[in-house]
Amino acid sequence: MPPKNMARIKMWSTDVKSIEEVAKQIREIAERSGVEVRGPVPLPVKRLEISTLRLPHGEGTKVFDHWEMRIHKRLIDVELNDKVMRNIMRIRVPSNVYIEIQIKKV
Repeated sequence: MPPKNMARIKMWSTDVKSIEEVAKQIREIAERSGVEVRGPVPLPVKRLEISTLRLPHGEGTKVFDHWEMRIHKRLIDVELNDKVMRNIMRIRVPSNVYIEIQIKKV
C-alpha cells in the first residue's frame, strides 16, 4: 500500500472555547468526507507569568500585581484530499485562533 499524505494542523489560542470549536468543525468536515482523521490532541498549555511591583511602594511592604496568560494548543492529522482541504480552508476562524498546516508523508 502506498504511503498516505497527511496534513498536520496545529492550532493555538488564548481562548480554549474558540480553539475547541474550530477543532470540532475540522473533525466534522473530515468525518463527513470519509477520510482518516486523528485528533484533536491537546498539547501542553504554555503559561506566561508577569509579576510587577504595585505603585506607590515607598517605605511600606512590597505589593505585587500578578498576570498570567495561557496558550492552549491542539494538533489534528487529516488525510490529504482536495475536497476536504478546500472545506477546511473555508472555516470561519476567530481572530484569536492561529492555525498552521503542514503536509507530511506517513
